[in-house]
Amino acid sequence: MAAVMLREEGGNIYFYIAKKDMEETIKTIEFNSEENWGGEVLLSNGQIWWIEPGVKKLPKEAVCKKLSD
Repeated sequence: MAAVMLREEGGNIYFYIAKKDMEETIKTIEFNSEENWGGEVLLSNGQIWWIEPGVKKLPKEAVCKKLSD
């Protein structure tokens, strides 16, 4: 699990892990409504992560789990 900063800019949502100095855009997201946002996300580098679903309120810091490379 990793502490991740999520922010939205120019229609893209950015996924940033400071410890790895890694910033990627989210390409697909499992739940994408204002009330239920998160679940499995596919990043621009091909990795799949899990974001606990909840209300979409960006920017925010979340603890996310890596599911696959």
